[in-house]
Amino acid sequence: MSNLEIVQGDITRAQVDAIGNAANPQLHGGGGVDGAIHQAAGSELLEACERIPAVDEIRCPPGEARMTRAYQLPAKYVIHAVGPIYDSDPTPAETLASAYVSSLKLAMEQNCRSIAFPAISCGVYGYPVDEAAFIAKNTCGRIEFSELDIYFYLFNEQLVRVWREIFNRV
Repeated sequence: MSNLEIVQGDITRAQVDAIGNAANPQLHGGGGVDGAIHQAAGSELLEACERIPAVDEIRCPPGEARMTRAYQLPAKYVIHAVGPIYDSDPTPAETLASAYVSSLKLAMEQNCRSIAFPAISCGVYGYPVDEAAFIAKNTCGRIEFSELDIYFYLFNEQLVRVWREIFNRV
């Protein structure tokens, strides 16, 4: 079984092989965790994102992920996962699960042993925190990801409390 752990802290300081980024489809960097990751990684991260081919300005559709180097972050890679905008995605649970699965598969392809995720889609994308935690637990805890140490870096005490409550349910 994979090691799932909840950490209250700054994901940009996570000592892991890969950092998951709650990205926008353009991979331009943005606010929240996305902006923090881009700022901490340095301008090379945005340059790397801009080299990813785009279709109609979309470099990564919702439910998918793309990987770049991590530059000035302590991790080796940043995995840019695009979650759903809760109120406008017809199947937000499927899209969110797919964003995690796509990220984990990329990590495994690069022989990563550990990854840190934020609460994907729980910020401006409006995903209810308890539902997102349930999806993250059930998706990342699947047997095919059992070789990975998976950390959820959450930035505030309230988020940590809700996620721990969900993760502790049998």
